[in-house]
Amino acid sequence: MNKTFITIFAILFFGMTIVFVTFPRSTYSELEKRDLATFPKYNQDSLMNGSFTKNISQWFSDSEPYRDVLMTMSMTLKEYLKFNIGNDENSVSFVAKDEEEGLGDTANLGDIADYQNPEEGETKKASRGIIILGSGPKVRALQSFGGGENGGVQYAEAANEYQRTFGDAIQVYCMIIPTSTDFYLPESSKSLTNRQLPTIRNAYKHLDPKVKAVDCYTPLSQHVKEDIYLRTDHHWAPLGAFYAAQAFAKVAGVPFKELSSYEKHVIHNYVGSMYGFSHDIAIKNAPEDFVFYKPLGIQYTTTYINYTLDKGYAIVKESAPTQGEFFYTYPDGSGGAYCTFMGGDCKITQVRTGTKNGRRLIILKDSYGNALPGYLFYSFEEIHVLDFRYFTKNLKKYALDNKITDILFANNTFKAYANSAAKPWMQYLNQPDGTRGGVTPGHKAPKDDSKNEGNKSRRHRHSDKEESSDDD
Repeated sequence: MNKTFITIFAILFFGMTIVFVTFPRSTYSELEKRDLATFPKYNQDSLMNGSFTKNISQWFSDSEPYRDVLMTMSMTLKEYLKFNIGNDENSVSFVAKDEEEGLGDTANLGDIADYQNPEEGETKKASRGIIILGSGPKVRALQSFGGGENGGVQYAEAANEYQRTFGDAIQVYCMIIPTSTDFYLPESSKSLTNRQLPTIRNAYKHLDPKVKAVDCYTPLSQHVKEDIYLRTDHHWAPLGAFYAAQAFAKVAGVPFKELSSYEKHVIHNYVGSMYGFSHDIAIKNAPEDFVFYKPLGIQYTTTYINYTLDKGYAIVKESAPTQGEFFYTYPDGSGGAYCTFMGGDCKITQVRTGTKNGRRLIILKDSYGNALPGYLFYSFEEIHVLDFRYFTKNLKKYALDNKITDILFANNTFKAYANSAAKPWMQYLNQPDGTRGGVTPGHKAPKDDSKNEGNKSRRHRHSDKEESSDDD
């Protein structure tokens, strides 16, 4: 028996050695939504300081052949054995390092209705602070939030600074978008995360009275029984963005069409970012429909300035303005379906619509904001979409040159709390034209803190097929 076991083990070991040494190395992980390590370039300094051999070791382990297949096999085995990784000490809860103390009451724009999930369900904590709710075809992955009730102050101050800068010429709005955790996590599991609502309330409390807060939390809570958030992705669903856009249009005093004015499209068998984040096979085994809506009966043209990134995600080149489609096409089963809107993040987008009311909007967004513009073609004459990670111009000059009348801050709670969006927005307001990634040419763009939202699929972004998503 011992000889048989040793023989089988030796054969397996020998076979795996052949695979790892001779088979082609993996270069990209669809599961993890990232490029894998490449073989390091040799130089004498890296050899002497030991980084060359260290990077070789990292390359060898990171780019293993059939990486995604082996990881999926591992997750399947863990699920079969009911392996509980909830106590993984490598789990994170996304606690921002730069929590701010409150700066005092500057405005009270009204309270936001609270929401407590009345439903119950089994929960467990997977890797990277992801919470898995339920099982089977309706399993849902949620992000653990580590922020507190004193957060969001610098984000509010960024909106205040924009209003002070533009004065009465441009109206500034602030909309902080909650993630799904506040609405779907059962009350019995509330210890797994902090609530996002206190952070949102605190940020709005610190807005200048001239800045108009947009409460999308309340309308989202009123439609929580609908598919307003994706189960397998960290983003909201396009339907959730519809209700948020409706709330914004009401505050902005612009026309807004009901959902019957849109054409429904469905991408089947979608599995989003939470599969790679959680490493839980249950997410892969529960694909969902990605449903989005195209406006009907209105003419519009979309123009892009596309950015090219290097491997460090620094902007190295920008294109001339080029017309393209606003809605990109993805097949059933594509993990990039959220990039249906504008093809992703790494660009400036300008949409000229058939609405002639003199209102011109800038949306200052993370990837959550990608799903908003398509619902506002009936509302604004022009819509400009800028991502907090990628902008090379002076934003003050850009707004004035394009005769902007309205600016909407639209970022999710993680960005507002951690100031990962507030800092770049302040920087872009005064940086000179030609700046790369908010810093000097060739330097890295600001990093997205929300779970790979900024680098989810750089491969697709470079070919204009996808978003980023830390994230995130």
